[in-house]
Order: sequence, then C-alpha cells, then structure tokens
Amino acid sequence: MSNQTVDPASVPYFTLAGGDKIPAIGLGTFGSDHVSPVQVAETVKAAIKMGYRHIDCASVYGNEKEIGEAFKEVFDEGIVSREQLWITSKLWNDMHGKGDVLLSCAQTLKDLGLDYLDLYLVHWPFPNYHPPGCDVESRSKDAKPYIHEKYMETWYQMERLVAAGLVKNIGTSNMTIPKMKLVLRDAKIKPVCNEMELHPNFQQPELFNFIKEQGIQPIGFSPIGSPARPERDRTAEDTVDIEDPAVKNIAEAHNIHPAVVCLKWAYKRGQLPIPFSTKERNLYSNLMAVVEDPLTNSEMKELEGADKGCRLIKGQVFLWEGSNGWEDLWDADGIISGV
Repeated sequence: MSNQTVDPASVPYFTLAGGDKIPAIGLGTFGSDHVSPVQVAETVKAAIKMGYRHIDCASVYGNEKEIGEAFKEVFDEGIVSREQLWITSKLWNDMHGKGDVLLSCAQTLKDLGLDYLDLYLVHWPFPNYHPPGCDVESRSKDAKPYIHEKYMETWYQMERLVAAGLVKNIGTSNMTIPKMKLVLRDAKIKPVCNEMELHPNFQQPELFNFIKEQGIQPIGFSPIGSPARPERDRTAEDTVDIEDPAVKNIAEAHNIHPAVVCLKWAYKRGQLPIPFSTKERNLYSNLMAVVEDPLTNSEMKELEGADKGCRLIKGQVFLWEGSNGWEDLWDADGIISGV
C-alpha cells in the first residue's frame, strides 16, 4: 500500500432523521465468492488508514470476525477511535424469530469487537435463506412470502436493541413501497435508512423518491453495477453500467474511470454508495469521488437516460413455493405478492 490518504474531514455526510451524521460513502464488505475474509479485513484496515470512516458489514458475509480483528488493530494503533467510525451490520434471514434478533446482534458485536453498532438493518424482509455458495435454482422448502405481522415481530426486536443501547439506529434493506408503507404505519421507531440496489442502469426512481419523501436515507449497494457479483446473480439480459454510453461520455469529460462517474452520480443524487474493491487505486478514487469535481446538473440529467430498469440482484434463491418468479419478491405490480 502507498501513502495515498484523504482527510476524513473533507468527506461529506448525510444527516439522518434522528440527527446522526453518516459519511456519504462507505466501504462495502461483501467479498462475493472470490475475496477471502482475511482479504476483506485487510482492505478494511487499508481503507480506514486511507480516510474511510464508514464500513458496511453483514453477518451473512462470513467475515465479521476478521473485520473485528482489523478494527482492533486500527484502534490499538491509534489510527482512529471507535467514535470516529460509522459501522453498519445486518440481521440475516434465519434470525428473524423471537429472541433471535438479540442473539444475532450480540454475535455480530462480539465478532466485530464492538459495544454498539451505528446502524443495524434487516437484510431482507423475509425469513427465507439459502446455503452459502448455492446456485440460482436453490430453494428452501420453508420459504414464505412477506408476512407483515411476522416482519413487525422482528422489527419490534430491532427497536429493543435501540432501547438497550446496542444499536444507535435501525433500518431496512431490499424493501418495496407497499411493504415500507406498512412498516412506517406500525413502527414505533421509524427506519432511518433503506439499503437498496442503486446504480445508473437501475435507478428505482419511484422507490427512491418515496424513501426520500419519508425522511429515510437511501444507501445504494452495487453502486457501479456489481461486476464481481456471484454467478447465480447473472443473467443474459444484464447491462453493464461502466459500458453505458452516457456514463462513458461523462467519464471522458472528467478524465476519470466510468466507475467513478457512478459514485459521483450517486452522491449528487442524494444516495449513499458503498462500493468495495481490494485495489488501493480504486479505494482512493472511490473516496475522492464524493470529495471533488462534482457532476453538473446537465450531466445528472443526461444520466437519467441511462436508467435501463436492470435489476442485477434479483434474489431468486429466496422464492417460495407457488411464486411466479423473482418479480414476486419486489411487488412489481404495487401489491405485496403471496399475501
């Protein structure tokens, strides 16, 4: 690693509904099928030394213990204090049951070596899960459609984590407008963030605008189109953001890589991207994307035309018996499927 660094104070932030300030770009830690937990942890350590202050984790990624060791090293070395980091994790689908949310959060805190999380998300709105490394045809016989009463039982446990001081903020992930309306109706503590797939070829304007109107901060995963996503999440119809003509034209005008255009677009639009890379030059250019040389309004308008409606992370492995296809997971017709 070289000595390229970014002053953390120069990195902008978004202010959440409760007043907490979340850095406007984070480091994702999903290493997919090709980056080992140790490599991810080394990347986390390098990123923090470079100036990243926002790390997005999840129990299902299978690397929180190693990331926790990286946190301990940077704390012990005095590079950063716990209070200077924003650390997110997520509740996995097989831990939605009564009492399981506390157990899962406690395990994450133990693995990460932390006393609290800045943000804890419900990873998917179903208790459906799949074995690690499964193929796209894998299905659980216990998979169910969204059942709002069950989800709220999980959410009320999330709220108790806030009351216990284990978690500062709670949020949702992979939601839809019909589901989110019900959660907002019934939650005592409203979600402050919703993590969702967002990139120029998949802009989700209706959900994005709804989330923003509710005072919820969108966090965008796969912000450059997830070129390293697992094979099970690839189909022949998928588009590639960094090959999009509008993205490439703007990249040439700014003399930057098309991937950086995707991140600049995300920040200027008002969403928070969480890219991942093990390469130092990418870590640096990703972080600088939100610090300097913003896109113009006319460039943002041009990128509106890049929206192909191409969802890359379709979630087929979460489907239940009797479902019609992955679209059912996303309530494409505005109605919660399977209810």
